[in-house]
Amino acid sequence: MAGDRPLDGRVAIVTGASRGIGRAIAIHLASLGARLVLNYASSSSSPHADLLATELNSSSSSSAPRAVAVRADVSDPDNVKSLFDRAESFFGTAPHILVACAGVIDSKYPSLADTAVEDWDAIFAVNARGAFLCCREAAKRLQQGGGGRIITVSSSLVGALRPGCAAYTASKAAVEAMTRILAKELKGTRITANSVAPGPVATDLFFAGTSEEAVRKVVEECPLGRLGETKDIAPVVGFLATDAAEWVNGQVIRANGGYV
Repeated sequence: MAGDRPLDGRVAIVTGASRGIGRAIAIHLASLGARLVLNYASSSSSPHADLLATELNSSSSSSAPRAVAVRADVSDPDNVKSLFDRAESFFGTAPHILVACAGVIDSKYPSLADTAVEDWDAIFAVNARGAFLCCREAAKRLQQGGGGRIITVSSSLVGALRPGCAAYTASKAAVEAMTRILAKELKGTRITANSVAPGPVATDLFFAGTSEEAVRKVVEECPLGRLGETKDIAPVVGFLATDAAEWVNGQVIRANGGYV
């Protein structure tokens, strides 16, 4: 039924789809009927992305493929163009949805004064430049006239402003500002642009370099008394991808359990 599968026939590109929040988003969009381009960046992520594509294809009632894994470095403009090219050639249609979820963090959590220039540049290359390149391509190539959705993934650290996360938080603040401006620039296309900003979520990215004491403090600070889970974030993105969310545009949705 259309109500159960509101994204039937639509193609979604999800960057950073091999693990964590990106993986959960891809699975959820598939459950809504979307066909998926699962982007991953490195050879170490390839098995995870390939396995997810296999699982989504085998669980489909249709004989037509529902998902394909595509390697691309989102910080490289040629790679991003190729990612969109692959989406069009594989599914035979322009994509409808972009979820820019690829992200990195400095697991040393240094102060700003101790942040290496190389680490700052590496974070901005993926988080800010990568989101920019994907959004730029999407603005030109997503289907217009209805159903076009750009959803960037930010972080509630932009609201929390925690010490030790200056580079990461600054990169995500840039993404939020860019997304809100993009929504206005897309006037007339019926493509919406929004950002989802998770709080602390139990993923490998969060746990890397985080002590048990730090995790405990995060849990204590959340009104719901727990870490977020990927299943808390994916449905928010799923809603924004559907026609029901067309009137939500140029917004930052902080999905964090009241953390900030």
